[in-house]
Amino acid sequence: MTSDFYCDEVLSGKTQVDKVLETDNVLAFYHTRPYYPVHIVAIPKKHISSLIALEDSDNELLLELLGVIKQVATMVTEENGASRVITNIGEYQDSKHLHWHIVSGKPLK
Repeated sequence: MTSDFYCDEVLSGKTQVDKVLETDNVLAFYHTRPYYPVHIVAIPKKHISSLIALEDSDNELLLELLGVIKQVATMVTEENGASRVITNIGEYQDSKHLHWHIVSGKPLK
């Protein structure tokens, strides 16, 4: 097993997720182990290890990803009054696949 949960489990179909929004290149779904009352993850379907690993050739994908994040954050904000958009890099990043958390509420733990 590598350190890429999203490729190994989610995109492979091994772990089923509750999808929020999907495009040809991006998937947003409810986190499988939420840390917040509302906890959605958005990922590119292409493997990119992190935000700082993006290349110029990924610009269109990044715009599509940010568009999905914006749509999901808008939905979460309208339903809950507020949201946060978070990404982690380096040692803070448990899964070495670019992913963004769209969350609302106080941490559950």
